[in-house]
Amino acid sequence: MASTTGSFTFIGALLAVWALRKLVGSIVSRNKRAPYPPGPKPKPIIGNLLDFPMEYSARVYAKWGEEYNSPIVHAESLGNHVTVLNKREDAEELLEQRAKVYSDRVTMPIFNLLGWEYNVALMPYGDEWRQHRRVCQQNFNPHAAQRYETIQLDKIRRFLKGLLETPEDYANHSKQFSIGVPMAMMYGYDIKSVHDPVIEVAEEGNILAATLIVPGGSLINAVKVKQLTEEMMRIPTDFVQKSIADGTATSSLVTDFYEKKYAVGSTKEEEDIVQNIAYTVYGGGYIVGSRGASDTTISSTGTFFYNMLMNPGVQKKAQAELDRVLGSKRLPTLEDRKSLPYIEAIYREVLRIRPPLPICLPHRSTEDDIYKGYFIPKGSAVIPNVWAMTHDESVYEEPFKFKPERFFNADGSLNNDDRILAYGFGRRVCVGKHVASNSMWLLIASILACFSIEPARDKDGKEIEINHEYSESGFMSRKLEFQCSFVVRSPDIEKVILDPNE
Repeated sequence: MASTTGSFTFIGALLAVWALRKLVGSIVSRNKRAPYPPGPKPKPIIGNLLDFPMEYSARVYAKWGEEYNSPIVHAESLGNHVTVLNKREDAEELLEQRAKVYSDRVTMPIFNLLGWEYNVALMPYGDEWRQHRRVCQQNFNPHAAQRYETIQLDKIRRFLKGLLETPEDYANHSKQFSIGVPMAMMYGYDIKSVHDPVIEVAEEGNILAATLIVPGGSLINAVKVKQLTEEMMRIPTDFVQKSIADGTATSSLVTDFYEKKYAVGSTKEEEDIVQNIAYTVYGGGYIVGSRGASDTTISSTGTFFYNMLMNPGVQKKAQAELDRVLGSKRLPTLEDRKSLPYIEAIYREVLRIRPPLPICLPHRSTEDDIYKGYFIPKGSAVIPNVWAMTHDESVYEEPFKFKPERFFNADGSLNNDDRILAYGFGRRVCVGKHVASNSMWLLIASILACFSIEPARDKDGKEIEINHEYSESGFMSRKLEFQCSFVVRSPDIEKVILDPNE
């Protein structure tokens, strides 16, 4: 017995020595490892849980950069690491030059509960995502984007007519345009009112989903959001199938697919890919920031109206350029884009001064990495802070001023600063950016060609005070409603707006 006890004692001693060596080795290893980027000091157990901002995240992260004297900042909570990139060059180096490591997405169990696993923007990096991406590139590349111009011009004409007839209702006209374009592109579905069931279902889902990201959110709401998400997909799909059966279908991504399916056949996988893309484009994944075309366009339109109201000199300069190129007998088309550099500069400045997504949807690192002497562990959420990049004083002088002139060279030509950072980075860049760019540019050019945006006045003729506030929560920034007036510029342009054959 003594011998056996002695053996156990000896083995225990060996195990203790082994454990001590492991512990010391681990400590040495940690000490040798590169440090995390600087950031707020974590608290015991919860880390930086209480430091993460719920509102105005982009500005908070930019302030961290100033406070810790680093454009790259870090925070962690419950074992989850977050690295924020406040400079464009760092985002381009990591998310584009090292795209193999930084193209994944952070996944959350709640996505499946809400029915958002179909959203292409949220899909993990892998074969399924690549298949979706391939179809997107085929349908939304610069050349393919031009085939949607007829839809865009038709919806813009309706927008203009709405501003002419009920200018005080401009926010609803904007909403109808912003959702109407992707719905027509994806399904051939014609939205004629903001009370269309597609819009109402989407907005109800948006409101309910917002309750899930605050303390006390109910899983009952998650079930309801999933039902609404399924309804968002079902309504337009049923419309497409019925319109094909009735012989009234118009060309769209989903319509063309089903007509091909009925003619030559297709796989269930191909059908799912087309459906997922269509759903994502018109507005899937509301709260988490993978906004569809509709929400980002609504955000940018509000910023455009507001800055035209606040900068009448910019309006006049833009209208003088439009008058030289177009006269007052027609509306602009994409063919005019190269001939209207000041309109192009306004488009760039609208997306710079208030990017609709101030911070991009997080990328996820799939390997440990070292960058600029900092350690970025595998599984980190890596967030590009677009707002910080577009308000970088070393790049943009007086970044809080609306100045389209910043995009011109000394000789009067447009400079090469034509990248819209709000569209994202690397392999996760917005695949619909060319379509979105065309829509926003046409909207800016068309409205300025037809209307002067002026202060609203009360019944006594006094200017109504302008609401300067923005709402910014989650990943989305949006201008809060304000009153303004839209004054048609001439009887000739009014005829152009009203003439359906123009």
